[in-house]
Order: sequence, then C-alpha cells, then structure tokens
Amino acid sequence: MKRLLIWDVPTRLFHWLLVVSFAIAWLTSGSDQWLSVHSFFGYLMLGLIAFRLVWGVVGGHYARFASFAFGPRAGYVYLRSVLARDANRYIGHNPAGSQAIFLLLGLGIIVAITGVFVQGGEEQQLVAAGVTGVAGGMIVKQFHEWAAYAMLAVVAGHLAGVAIDSWMSKENLPLSMVTGFKEVPLDTSLTQRSWLVATGILASVAAFALWWFLYALPAPVAKFFQATAAGPRVAFTSAKLADNTMWREECGACHLAFHPNLLPQRSWRALMAGQNAHFGSDLALDASTQTTILGFLVANAGENSTREAAYKIRRSIVASTTPLRITETPYWLAKHSEIEASVWNLPNVKSKANCVACHLDAEDGMYEDSAMRIPR
Repeated sequence: MKRLLIWDVPTRLFHWLLVVSFAIAWLTSGSDQWLSVHSFFGYLMLGLIAFRLVWGVVGGHYARFASFAFGPRAGYVYLRSVLARDANRYIGHNPAGSQAIFLLLGLGIIVAITGVFVQGGEEQQLVAAGVTGVAGGMIVKQFHEWAAYAMLAVVAGHLAGVAIDSWMSKENLPLSMVTGFKEVPLDTSLTQRSWLVATGILASVAAFALWWFLYALPAPVAKFFQATAAGPRVAFTSAKLADNTMWREECGACHLAFHPNLLPQRSWRALMAGQNAHFGSDLALDASTQTTILGFLVANAGENSTREAAYKIRRSIVASTTPLRITETPYWLAKHSEIEASVWNLPNVKSKANCVACHLDAEDGMYEDSAMRIPR
C-alpha cells in the first residue's frame, strides 16, 4: 500500500464550502434579522453545486460522476455487505456514498432555487422579485423548508455512513477529504493538476462575498450596524416604495408618516373624510392638499402593494371592517403579541405607534424582516 492523492483540491474545496454554506444557511434560517446572510449562503450553495456538476464531468478521476455512477440496487447491496462485514473497499466513493452525493446535489438545487423564489415572492428581492407575489412565495416556502429538512436527513445519514465505514475499514475518511490522501494499492497511479481551478473557486467566492456585502446591499447597512445594540446584523432591502412630499410633510409633522400600503383604501378614505376630527385633532387641510394626499394614499394602499407586510395586514382584515389604526389590525396584534409590556414602556419606544423604535426602515414603509430589532 502507498499514500496517494485521491481527492483533488477543487473537490475538497467544494465539499467543505458546501458544508459551511448549508450549516450557516440552516442556522440563520429562523432569524429574520440574518436574512441577507442566509440568502448569501443559499446563493453560494447554488453556485457551488453548479461548479460540481461541471467538475463531475471534467474534474479529476475520482471526482467524475462516471467513477461512482452506481445505481440504487448497488447501494442497497453494499449496505447489506457492510452489515455482514463483507463489504468491498473502494478507493473513491462507495455505492452507498454515491447515492448520498447525488441526493445532496439534487436536494441542494431544489433548496437553493426555491429559496430564490421565496425571497422574490415574500421579500420582493433579487432575481425573482415579483415573479410569484407574496402568496406564491409563501407556498414555495413550504417546499423550500421540506427540501431543507430532507437534505438535513441525508446529511445525517451520510455522516453515519462515513463513521461506520471509517470504523469498519480502519480508515479515517473525513481526514482523507481534508488532506486528499488515501492508502491505495502500489499499482494505483493518478495525476492531479487542479490548483489553478481551486484558486479560481476561492477567488470567485471572495469576489461574490465582497460584491454582496459591499455593493448588493444598500447604504442603510451602516445605519443598521450602528443602531443595533444587540449585535451587528446586516440589513437587506428591495426597491423603494412610492413617496410624496406633501404627504410626508403634512402627516410627518405630528407623527411617523405611515406608508399607505399598510392599510386598505377604505381606511384611508375614512381617515381623510374625518380629517377635521383626526384622533382628537383638526388637520385643517385645504381642499387641494386633501385631494393630493388622498390620491397618493389610495393609489398606494394595501390593495396595490406587493410588500409582505401589506399583504399580511390586508389578508387579516375582515372585509366588513374599516380599521383606522394599523396597530388594531389582526396581523399587527398577532405579530406583536409576544413583545413584553416593559418594551413598550422603554424611553425610546413609549408608544405602539413608534414603529421606528424597532423597524429601522419604517420611514420608508418597507418593514423588511432583516431591518427589525427589539430594543433593550
């Protein structure tokens, strides 16, 4: 036996970068505030898998799909031989391991692509923005989550298989995927020339990360870092909503100018019709100003918005009701039900209408998941 480089550098880089990408994407999947980080590693997964599909055709001998193109039956027979402690040793991937690899590649593609459409639908961001709408994005999200759980299950099975195979063969398989070397028969010969490709992979990942966090994300990132006392979280926003100077000046003179997409048209019409008794105050708007502001509010109300918050608020409101306060809508009440009373009494909060205390993009009417944090 002799030590020989079996796993070329690009294959090892792909393997460990995919491990890191999936792990971080999984860990950040439950936090809206880390959405941009979750998305970054999702896109990175998709790019890595695309590379692996190419490398599986033109890469090193044991990286090529042809070297481990075993069918399901071969995998089943191999597992039975492992249980019987009579399994053949494979220099490259064994039949059972090959099944896991193909499953991981397939599920990885499904997870990444559905993630693209979830972000395009729910968040109206990036390449699939507006393709499905919020409702469609929510449906695709179910498939996204199911595929992610399935991928996690395959990963668990793969790890168990590697551990068992390493124990039975007395060979450290995880270490071989780090160093690339394995013990092979003396008559085995193999030539690996792939450093240039490996350098290209690392350069591409680094360039993508720099572009994403420095250019793809908006200017308010700096504001988000400064304003978050609980720790740095990266904001990620989509296209700005419609604005109106007169509306912002008149409504913003007394409180936050709540963007019209947060209430339905009938609510804005009712509010403007009662502008002489606006929550105990007379707005004293002349006819021209009132007409201009009402036109802006109706044109950009919830019915005409593609934003996630607008969709969910609108869907929660019973058709027979006309809410005059955003904080009285069913969705708002449910979304804020777990916030402790002490938070509302903080000096920098004081009121449930003070959206900017938690939503750093409230003035723009965006209410991005990643731009929210609860002050302490």
